[in-house]
Amino acid sequence: MSKAEKTKQFIIEKTASLFNTKGYLSTTLSDIAQATHLTKGSIYGNFANKDELAIEVYKYNSGLLSKSMSRSFGDEFPTTMDKLHAFVDFYRKNWRSVFSNGGCPLMNAATESDDIFPGLKNQVKKSFEDWAGKISSVIIQGQKNGDLNEKANAEEYASIFIMLLEGGILLSKTTGDEKFLNLALERITKMIDNELNILPS
Repeated sequence: MSKAEKTKQFIIEKTASLFNTKGYLSTTLSDIAQATHLTKGSIYGNFANKDELAIEVYKYNSGLLSKSMSRSFGDEFPTTMDKLHAFVDFYRKNWRSVFSNGGCPLMNAATESDDIFPGLKNQVKKSFEDWAGKISSVIIQGQKNGDLNEKANAEEYASIFIMLLEGGILLSKTTGDEKFLNLALERITKMIDNELNILPS
């Protein structure tokens, strides 16, 4: 990394939690300067404007979540069922850290950007598409292996899993009660066990 690249990465990492907690639109240049201990001129010397920095921070935040979640689909989980259960367990085990950093970066950015910040909205759309693609790919592979119900629509299940997760996170973070996320995770588990799984005859 060059010195300029290191400085950019430093600014992104130092403001990652700030943007996700306070909001991509509400975070000010003064907030960024305070978080990084850099001058406003130095910040603008590395990013054209706040929007450019906000998009890079979103990519960083969503990337961290994606990498952590993707470990559930790794080779350490030998069967498709193991991978899907590990995906659910990731949220059971990590919801506290997700909440303490402002909640799900995808949902936060999606709620905030809408039509006001099209550049960010496009990035969020891509994140959700990638997320759904990873889940549906695991399901499709399980169907090819003969582990999962071949009649199940992988894309539909991936979308439903995401909708349940995001809704559970939203309600739990808003109310301060984890039961809503747990309800969502229990419902996903039942769908995996009773609808996707091929039960022994």
